[in-house]
Amino acid sequence: MNDKVLIVGAGAIGGFYGGLLAKAGADVSVVCRSDYDVAKHYGYRIDSYALGNWQLMPNQVLRHVSEYQGQPDYLILCTKVTADIDRVTLIRDAVAPCTTIVLIQNGVEIERELQQAFPDNLLVSGLAFICCNRNAPGEISHLAYGKLILGNLSGRQEPKTQYLRDLFLGAGIECVISEDIVASRWQKCVWNAPFNPLSVLSGGLATQAILQNQENFVRRVMREVCSIADACGHPLPADIVENHIALTRDMPPYKTSMLLDFERGHTMETEAILGNAVRAAQRQSVDCPCLESLYVLMQLLELQIRSSSLLN
Repeated sequence: MNDKVLIVGAGAIGGFYGGLLAKAGADVSVVCRSDYDVAKHYGYRIDSYALGNWQLMPNQVLRHVSEYQGQPDYLILCTKVTADIDRVTLIRDAVAPCTTIVLIQNGVEIERELQQAFPDNLLVSGLAFICCNRNAPGEISHLAYGKLILGNLSGRQEPKTQYLRDLFLGAGIECVISEDIVASRWQKCVWNAPFNPLSVLSGGLATQAILQNQENFVRRVMREVCSIADACGHPLPADIVENHIALTRDMPPYKTSMLLDFERGHTMETEAILGNAVRAAQRQSVDCPCLESLYVLMQLLELQIRSSSLLN
């Protein structure tokens, strides 16, 4: 069995999906920072609107991957994709020849540095379509959705990817394997590109309020992302914009991950979500004025934050 799982970045996403794998019978350990003391003594309490309440008691609770006892079958990386996190250095000490590296992270075109660093390891790119928040240390609230999409960048069928999918299915969450995980990343970017930065730039509005007041602008950003994906060779479904709009109307009032990072003073995923998309557009000569505007505004906001921190 391939059931030794090490979650690196056990916040809301890592804690929730790690909790599911533990429910399915996997041997789950976690690397966490701010939640370390609580997780070490009490584990994680997960409150799910669909799956009920349960406790995750990790087998090992660690501050660093080098402390892991054994060799993980799966190392699941759930950190933010930001310039201040060196993902290769973060996981290197726990990556064994048998280890499958799984990314459950936001953004487009984020896999290359890990492919180059670990060319002999299977790399699975994953996306979580979920509303999930960390309410307090060790406390995770699952508000809506939860579907996982996994995909091998090689495009080949891999038994270890299928086994991981089956573990998630056994825990009661929808999980599918994509034959084109890059297109799936662009599909998620269609939603993330407007709602994440607008939630910050609006001063903290929830997704429903943004949609109710600026639906036309949201649609324009979404269509621009679709055009970029198409130019990159990954055409998206014709109804993707309508589907994302409908899902947003149906979800409960929700603070995006970027807004939560902003409120907590953490670095935001501006480059992974917006910057990489804009650079892909420039590479393919695709006009994306709305997306570029959001990117510039977020860059200026981050500059203001850095300048303020230097003065304090």
